[in-house]
Amino acid sequence: MKTIRRLIYGEVLGAVGFVTLCFLSLFFFFDFVEEIQSIGRAGAPQYQLVQALTFVALMIPSHLYELLPIAVLIGTIFVMARFAQTSQYTILRTSGLGPWRALKALLWLGAAFVLLTFVLGDYISPAADRSGQLLKARYQGLITVGHTGAWLKEKQNYSQYAVNINALESDGSMRGVRIFEFDNQGFLISMTQAESALHGPSDAWQLKRVLRTEFPPRGAGSPRIERRQIDEFRWPNEISAEMVSAALLKPERMSTYDLFQYIRHLDANRQSAQRYEIEFWKKVFYPLSCLVMVVLALPFAYLHFRSGGIAGYVFGGVMAGTSFFLLNNVFGYMGNLQNWQPWLTAALPGMIYLLLSLTAFGWLVLRR
Repeated sequence: MKTIRRLIYGEVLGAVGFVTLCFLSLFFFFDFVEEIQSIGRAGAPQYQLVQALTFVALMIPSHLYELLPIAVLIGTIFVMARFAQTSQYTILRTSGLGPWRALKALLWLGAAFVLLTFVLGDYISPAADRSGQLLKARYQGLITVGHTGAWLKEKQNYSQYAVNINALESDGSMRGVRIFEFDNQGFLISMTQAESALHGPSDAWQLKRVLRTEFPPRGAGSPRIERRQIDEFRWPNEISAEMVSAALLKPERMSTYDLFQYIRHLDANRQSAQRYEIEFWKKVFYPLSCLVMVVLALPFAYLHFRSGGIAGYVFGGVMAGTSFFLLNNVFGYMGNLQNWQPWLTAALPGMIYLLLSLTAFGWLVLRR
């Protein structure tokens, strides 16, 4: 059995690696063509070919994370169909490789791909994406979400804060920070405008070149508004650098733990977290799709043909993988618009393909 597993694993790993390399080369070319338009622009003369190539290279882990389940499906289908075409799988069956043993062997291989996908999506891809965005910010300008910037909320014991951040610099500092403080009745107490801000120690921001405006309490005898200029101002809060990045960058670029922390922050401040909850559960369920893909590929080993036809099955695998990728994105948008349960929205594509794979396994493998 060890020899059989070594044969199957070697062939599947080689095929998956080849498919992944082809996809990554294609995406690298498309990304590079898009970045060529930004080389040497008037607003970013320092952004040259080396920086463009570095940025495109830093996008590879994200593409690998998105493509790995599809590559697993295509590569495994190719190997299983080729085994059936050359009658190798018939020999393996006569050697004692039954359907359940074959399924168990492929599930162990799929578990390895699950672990790889999880590591890519939770550790390597977020770090590479953040480095790529900061690289572009260093040579092209600041990271921002538009003219209005990003908004965050912070609730403390006796007051609430609405925080506006215009942009994020390449070193992680914030530009154009405005902090609006409200009391428990919702009346404005103070407004703090800072040219820049840094994340300091002990959960506090260090604001620089600050204009602070304090409004009198409601019902106070003297309606005097006080304004003062401050070189530096320390503002204690629980808004971390990851939360600021989440507000300025896409949620799919975050790790599972950062998404969980940001969802807790939004819930604590009574803000909608639907979009981030869907992305959190997609991060949880997406690596498990590798198991679904190897189960979906196993029935191709039980198809009987000797010449030709393998290209058609590989094309079918490409279409199935592409449809899974599209369905995963479509369900994410629909769940956000229709306010579906986040875990169900993220799990539905995998459940649909799991049902299809088990149906194919039961019909082609067990009944025939």
